[in-house]
Amino acid sequence: MQFDVNAQTIIKTHFEIDKIVDGDGLIVRNIISNDKVEVRFYGIDAPELSPCKKLKQDELETHLAGSFLIKLGFLSYEYLMSKAQVGTPVTLIQEVENKKDKYGRTLAYVILPNGKCLNEIMVKNGYAKPYDKIYCAELPKYQQLNLKAKKSKKGLYSYSNW
Repeated sequence: MQFDVNAQTIIKTHFEIDKIVDGDGLIVRNIISNDKVEVRFYGIDAPELSPCKKLKQDELETHLAGSFLIKLGFLSYEYLMSKAQVGTPVTLIQEVENKKDKYGRTLAYVILPNGKCLNEIMVKNGYAKPYDKIYCAELPKYQQLNLKAKKSKKGLYSYSNW
């Protein structure tokens, strides 16, 4: 993954996946300190796994039933689990300007040992959409990848235009 050399970033190493929360979030563990950190992926949004305020908002925006969106959420979650299992070493890259979301979760690009970015993998394969409520430098790229995934009916787009 290439980042804009003008964008200030923080690179955090020595983490491994402790738990996969949903299609756009993980809990990682620092292998040195054992501290756990909840990570929300920059620039992407996957459907919810259970009823909540965000699910209601998604129902209004997509005109799809919450129960169907939850099914899509589980497909996204399962896809993420197929790409990164518990115990996988990861590197977190953060943008200096946006390090946390409003819930206090760490915002990051999650980089796998092979150098691929989970955020990008999820959008490119149609299991998450670009999320523009919090700025991230990769958003324009994610928007382009999303259009290609949608056009090709990849991932969740094979079920709906959610």
